[in-house]
Amino acid sequence: MLVLVAPGQGAQTPGFLTPWLDLPGAADRVAAWSDAIGLDLAHYGTQADADAIRDTAVAQPLLVAAGILSAAALGAYPFAADAAGSPGAVAGHSVGEITAASFAGVLDDEAALALVRKRGLAMADAAAITATGMSALLGGDPETTVPHLEKLGLTPANVNGGGQIVAAGTLEQLAALDADKPEGVRRVVPLKVAGAFHTHHMAPAVDALAKAAADLTPADPKVTYVSNKDGKAVATGAEVLERLVGQVANPVRWDLCMETFQELGVTALLEVCPGGTLTGLAKRVLPGVKTLALKTPDDLDAARELIAEHS
Repeated sequence: MLVLVAPGQGAQTPGFLTPWLDLPGAADRVAAWSDAIGLDLAHYGTQADADAIRDTAVAQPLLVAAGILSAAALGAYPFAADAAGSPGAVAGHSVGEITAASFAGVLDDEAALALVRKRGLAMADAAAITATGMSALLGGDPETTVPHLEKLGLTPANVNGGGQIVAAGTLEQLAALDADKPEGVRRVVPLKVAGAFHTHHMAPAVDALAKAAADLTPADPKVTYVSNKDGKAVATGAEVLERLVGQVANPVRWDLCMETFQELGVTALLEVCPGGTLTGLAKRVLPGVKTLALKTPDDLDAARELIAEHS
């Protein structure tokens, strides 16, 4: 059983979209999306520097566009239950959940990009209220780490499994964490994000996103959609959309998603562009599961072989 996953913010790197625009029809498709959402995705994905694409309002639509573009290049998109070449389940980390909603047919591509554009702008506005950020903790035991973070006023915003937790809060709180690591934590690594996502600092973005979502008509998922709120499979489009709104201010439980993958009988995990983060976690947590990350179109043939073997 194949699971198709989409990464979250921080996975982007300068120029990562460049080779994908050489695929037939890709440049025109990205240009149309850019016009629709008022953001030059091709420029930011090919020419902009790391600081420019760190901007939440830019990074989020760029990641969703790249995920959809790379998934479509696999040849079986849009996906449908039991159709040849379709995954058995889809999921996304943070903003990747909007990408996954497109994979599952809950939102069409244009609706997904319109929603993520509004999400990125709303979260950027919320992040501007207070200087906040996120840091990944490598090593340690969650039972020790989580109480330590809470003592410092930080939120365990991403519980990723494999011993990785991402803390979020004010820059002062993160500085205190760097000076006072939880027992067993080897390193604290600042992330390339512009705010304390998935915490109470994002509450203003929830209201803005709820208004944007009210204009959408979601369809029910055509393949199993696993939510990172609690790792549960969600059966209706209305609930998927409700969770997409609420998740901006609630922790990501990717560890629970991977537990669900195991329960579903996962044998392979494929991560769309810009892949690498989620396959890295899967290698540590899902032994025996084949993994592949789509980084460039050179990975497409291997990805198609993986799909043929496991879908």
